[in-house]
Amino acid sequence: MNITATKTDTANVSVIAKIENADIDKKVNKIAKKLAKTTSVDGFRKGKVPVAKIKQMYGKKLIEDAESEAVQEFMATAKKDLEVEGDDIIGEPSFKKYEKVDDGIDIELIISLKPIIEAEGYNELAPSYEEPTVEDTEIQERLIKLMENNAPFKKLTQERGLENDDQANFDFVGTVDGVEFEGGKAEGFELVIGSGQFISGFEEQMIGMNRGETKDITVTFPKEYQAKELAGKEAIFKITLNEIKTKGAIELDEEMVKRLIPGDDTATADTVKEKISEQIKSEKVAKLYNEELKPKLMDALVAEYNFDLPQNIVEQEIDAQINQKAQSMKEEELAEYKDNDEKIQELRDSVREDAANSVKATFIVDALAKKEGIEVNDQEVSQTIYYEAMMSGQDPQQVIEYYKKNNLLPAVKMGLIEDRLFSKIIGLDK
Repeated sequence: MNITATKTDTANVSVIAKIENADIDKKVNKIAKKLAKTTSVDGFRKGKVPVAKIKQMYGKKLIEDAESEAVQEFMATAKKDLEVEGDDIIGEPSFKKYEKVDDGIDIELIISLKPIIEAEGYNELAPSYEEPTVEDTEIQERLIKLMENNAPFKKLTQERGLENDDQANFDFVGTVDGVEFEGGKAEGFELVIGSGQFISGFEEQMIGMNRGETKDITVTFPKEYQAKELAGKEAIFKITLNEIKTKGAIELDEEMVKRLIPGDDTATADTVKEKISEQIKSEKVAKLYNEELKPKLMDALVAEYNFDLPQNIVEQEIDAQINQKAQSMKEEELAEYKDNDEKIQELRDSVREDAANSVKATFIVDALAKKEGIEVNDQEVSQTIYYEAMMSGQDPQQVIEYYKKNNLLPAVKMGLIEDRLFSKIIGLDK
């Protein structure tokens, strides 16, 4: 086996080799002899099957296995000759050529190495910014909303009809074609009118009812309703309104403070306002970071540092970007690329620069994070996904399983590392 390795740059090595037919034949014989000792064949004692018989039975498979073994040995030899550690090699080698010829197999592959990054001077690239301020009017607006949301409902003392935003306590019995259905009956049910908790038309028809009044309302279940036996059907609900509750005038008294900051007996009205101010400022800083500071710093880092990129990783990123584009293409557009290598290459070339910059940014963040000692463990990744799922009203466990199944956890971890690194460089972590 003749091997020639040439470094095309600091991150990529081109390896050319010829695997001779004689090498493959030797491996075929070796594999066949091993099989002859373990294979059971009618008419022969176990371990006494002639090698010729094994070759006759498994000829094509033996050649394939021999070629595969020869290629693996070739790659192992190439790595050894390059005198590089296994950790320095990134991804699997990519084949540029694998051609069977009369005297063997001609191979050319690219082995990619971790790029060399001189991580110095990055703190000087941090974009400047003005620290966001919080106005008293912003605090007051947020405070009013919080108090409105947390104010308790109190029994209405005056006699009047049910209105939007009131809380109704009522009994109901629902029927379809005169027959009660499962889940269509309750007593003492409490509902905020206008919340949209019930199907369309239900709450609207309750408006104006008086305490103690009984009324029949007619609604139609949506066609896509989860209970298929009710989907699209008309239903009559007999409703008896037991009580009306409403939110009175809101004020930041001791009771409200306890509702807004539970568990802190020392909290005062000023404490509430301070925490609201901190929350608003935090939101402004997050917006500033995501929309302005983070993109500016990333662009500056990519422009500042120049180093050779692993070719196979860039090609993988191009594949990912092409797949993403393909998902938004119409069938006619996809058809234009079918069996059209030239057009596909044009598409790949169109995203190559963006792909290269994306790969470059990833390696820069990784190098700087290691230098700064920034790490994120698996528990922190799970906690982040869990919190975001809770905030969006999704089942946290299902979301975590989805991320695991689709191999998205590494991307989440990288995002957390990136944010911590950039926050430190910019000075937002102080």
